[in-house]
Amino acid sequence: MATAATVPLTSARLLRLRRKPSPPAAASWSSLSSLAPFRMGLLQSRSSAAVPPGKLTVRAARAESERASLGFRAPQFQLPEPLTGRMWSLEDFESYPALLVMFTCNHCPFVKHLKKDIVKLTNFYMKKGLAAVAISSNSVTTHPQDGPEFMAEEAKAFNYPFPYLYDESQDVARDFGAVCTPEFYLFKKGGRRPFELVYHGQFDDSRPSNNVPVTGRDLSLAIDCVLSGQPVSSTQKPSVGCSIKWHPELPFPFLKVL
Repeated sequence: MATAATVPLTSARLLRLRRKPSPPAAASWSSLSSLAPFRMGLLQSRSSAAVPPGKLTVRAARAESERASLGFRAPQFQLPEPLTGRMWSLEDFESYPALLVMFTCNHCPFVKHLKKDIVKLTNFYMKKGLAAVAISSNSVTTHPQDGPEFMAEEAKAFNYPFPYLYDESQDVARDFGAVCTPEFYLFKKGGRRPFELVYHGQFDDSRPSNNVPVTGRDLSLAIDCVLSGQPVSSTQKPSVGCSIKWHPELPFPFLKVL
């Protein structure tokens, strides 16, 4: 089992949420996915080395998304895209019937495990009318590899069809209630009504270490329903991934600094 590099912080809290799994559903897009899963041990072991007084040693932590209320309205945001320098806001997607918001990052093994298939799935559905956007909210103080310069390189290397935005203040992650990467929010829009949440769940059952093939079936079924005007099942499994890396000076990330 691999051991993660340590990051000293003055104050931090890691939230781990547990959910009871529900049966997965089949989806039409799953046959497009051919990326074989690979094995990667979770980075959970602790070093026996002494920790300097007054500091904590924080390692990669597995987290599950906290279920947001269906019908939740998409929060406003205005964020930069490091690749192009363009500013994006929620209003830029108003003309689309559905919007997929993905909280992600560069370094997380759960994201790396799905990355190529996320690109495949979004390419497929964006041609059918889906709008999509990815957001990285990780602290560059603790994880400089997730900074805007590297985000631009990532977006270019994987040819992201969606904008990959930088949430430096982490306010957008808090507004959405995001806690992990990857985390998926699917909103639908009816006419002049605001975007309303219909799906907040996993990509599929595949994880870096479980040998389950990547299919995207959970998310793709929800998108199929939205684009065809059908109701989305309320039975939704939470996303599982790395915890969002909050700024070390913010020990309670969901409390905004006024």
